[in-house]
Amino acid sequence: MGTTGTTGTPGLQANHEEWNTQTWHGRWADNGGTVGLDWIGRGVAAHGFGIGLDRVMGFSAVSTAATAQFATPKVVGYWLFGIAGMAFGAVALGGVTRLTESGLSMVDWKLFGRPPPADEAAWEEELRKYSESPEFKYKNSQITMNEFKFIWYMEYGHRMWGRAIGACYYLPAAVMWAKGYFDKAMKRRIVVMGALLACQGLLGWYMVKSGLDHKNFEGPSDVPRVSQYRLASHLSAAMVLYSFLFWNALSVLTPAVKEGVAKFTPQVAKFRGMAMGAKALVFLTAVSGAFVAGLDAGLVYNSFPLMAGRIIPDDILALSPALSNFTENPTTVQFDHRILGTTTLAFITALALKSRGLPLSPRAKTAVIALTTMGWMQVGLGITTLLLYVPVPIAALHQSGALLTLTSALWLSHELKLMKALKYVPK
Repeated sequence: MGTTGTTGTPGLQANHEEWNTQTWHGRWADNGGTVGLDWIGRGVAAHGFGIGLDRVMGFSAVSTAATAQFATPKVVGYWLFGIAGMAFGAVALGGVTRLTESGLSMVDWKLFGRPPPADEAAWEEELRKYSESPEFKYKNSQITMNEFKFIWYMEYGHRMWGRAIGACYYLPAAVMWAKGYFDKAMKRRIVVMGALLACQGLLGWYMVKSGLDHKNFEGPSDVPRVSQYRLASHLSAAMVLYSFLFWNALSVLTPAVKEGVAKFTPQVAKFRGMAMGAKALVFLTAVSGAFVAGLDAGLVYNSFPLMAGRIIPDDILALSPALSNFTENPTTVQFDHRILGTTTLAFITALALKSRGLPLSPRAKTAVIALTTMGWMQVGLGITTLLLYVPVPIAALHQSGALLTLTSALWLSHELKLMKALKYVPK
């Protein structure tokens, strides 16, 4: 990346320095090839900087004369925030559905859903179908009609909420697409998010089917429940979809702003890398929590910080082959979740300490506080859930807290997203 036209030319050098110290007030549009910073095109054209704009902007090709800007309407951002909120609600409701052991109460699946049973005869038919499931045979053979209605409505509500998200996503997306509210890059994102949403519904049913297959529960100690692998996949896909929605909503409504080039330092660059690491750790810890939930691993070793008086329990490698312990042994799964949770908290705390004295924006500093607060609260909720043998209200808060912690990490990363590009600006 070379620069030309500055050395040995005092007037041009002065202009160069003036251009470098002016306030950065443009929008970081990231629109796949058009630059939402019309000032940078004018600055380059005026001063003759060959600064490698493809590297500055993160795009493969950008014209130095690009001054056109596509401003995505704010309504798109509000809509995406709304869908993200609905996705958050679906994750929370799904957690309660799992904790109340309601997920296997509906033994069929229809694409567009169906109304609930209209009379007692219809309810008797629903219970009859449920009575053919492994869960009824091995666990709930004495269930009453009122108890069955409760778990049925829990699962029904979760499914219909997912369908409501689909309606609130696809219909407005089609209208806004037709009205030209999306640029080329946003269109790609809309398609990807729509595909993720569709896959999420199918993945949910694929998960439920694993708990309805009698062949999965032929052993004397087998417990009818969904596959922990499919549960983790379902939760992971939901978090990815939520993250995509939340990030793009932020990009439309609160574009990153940089007040001065001088604020970029190697320390800030390192901090940005740490923030990305924190985001990855939060996600990984949440996924490990899905394995804890899928194996009911929260009901073993209900003490902290030791496990039956030991740092490492005796049965941590009880299964063979050894690698299967990490996803199939409740002891190992809980141990891993403890390690990941405390490691993530330590990393977030170090991140907060690192942020002190750095020239971060007010929003970035607030995001650091939010992430640190959620990290400590989340570990506290996790320990409480464990010590109290997984009470539904606290366990549900713990699962929702994981998504709130991820939200804080995403917010911080979004506020820092200009930092990498700034190091390519000429000095």
